[in-house]
Amino acid sequence: MVRYNIIALPNISLGDFPYSVVRTKQENCNPSCLGDCNCRAAFYINGTCKKYKLPLKYGRSQNLSVMIFLKVNRRNDVSSDPRPPSPVILMDGKKILIIFLTLGFIALICSVIAISCFFTYRQQVHRYRNLSPENVNVEIAGNFTLRSFSYNELEKATDGFKEPLGEGSFGSVYKGYESEGSKTIAVKRLEKFVEEGERDFRAEMTAIGRTHHRNIVQLLGFCIEGSRKLLVYEYMSNGSLADLLFKAKKRTLWKERVRIALEVARGVFYLHQECEVHIIHCNLKPQNILMDDTWTAKISDFGLARLSVPNQTRTAMGIEATSEYSAPEWQKNALISVKADIYSFGVLLLEIVCCRRNIDVNVLTADEMLLSN
Repeated sequence: MVRYNIIALPNISLGDFPYSVVRTKQENCNPSCLGDCNCRAAFYINGTCKKYKLPLKYGRSQNLSVMIFLKVNRRNDVSSDPRPPSPVILMDGKKILIIFLTLGFIALICSVIAISCFFTYRQQVHRYRNLSPENVNVEIAGNFTLRSFSYNELEKATDGFKEPLGEGSFGSVYKGYESEGSKTIAVKRLEKFVEEGERDFRAEMTAIGRTHHRNIVQLLGFCIEGSRKLLVYEYMSNGSLADLLFKAKKRTLWKERVRIALEVARGVFYLHQECEVHIIHCNLKPQNILMDDTWTAKISDFGLARLSVPNQTRTAMGIEATSEYSAPEWQKNALISVKADIYSFGVLLLEIVCCRRNIDVNVLTADEMLLSN
């Protein structure tokens, strides 16, 4: 038979609900709990004895005149330890305050995060709605607007055309720097360009300036002062494809040559099909494929041929064909179409694959002189 003792603890209350409430004196509350098998603790206050079953959740300190009676096993030595047994968890007001403050702080942090996410989302939605097609088109058009330079500006930018970069079919190219910053530019003097009116030249350059592709050299601006016509391009720091194929000491890796061929093909397709005004290059060759600082291939000099309009002939364009890359229709003085560029690209592709010029006299047999045969 298990015998129990009763421990009396003053000024402590229980935070659970009693299963029995009896009005009696304080001296009767202790024996009443001791004689009740269900009672594990009794709480006496203001002439009322409240009985509690297990489990006892927690107790807390009170400044009122109250008394709690705890039933414990007799074999437990509690005479020297006035603290309640393990099932009873006592919490004072300071600990409860700390817990509530901690929970409140966590709730505040979560609320701040939720509110900031909500307002960020609303701001993004508002900005997205303000991006109407009209606004986007205006911004793109502004980015592609060509700048009109004066001759003196370009002469100063190139230090009097002091540093030549090369010579193309229509004139020499010089290295320069914009006066507004340290941006490097390439200035082409059109020395062999067909004569035409200023209005027509501006219209043609404006159409060319709208072209924007990763594999197209970007035209930044132009200058027209009487017979002097100059074009300003983005600077290409790594020379031309001709230098890479024919002048390099070590043959370029096959993987890199495949990449360059694909980039040139994308640029040609853009000129023929995707830009606003379809353009026939008419002079596609390694010297007109330039490499930027990341070794990306970009097509240049495409803007110096006439735009793709019906009834184009070589004479009407005022441009001499390059025999190594010219299509058969050039020799026949026939109508020029995009097929002329396709033929030139085919010859260019052979040169990329073989790393040699289309015409090479330093060969063993005469059959090897012309690569495209």
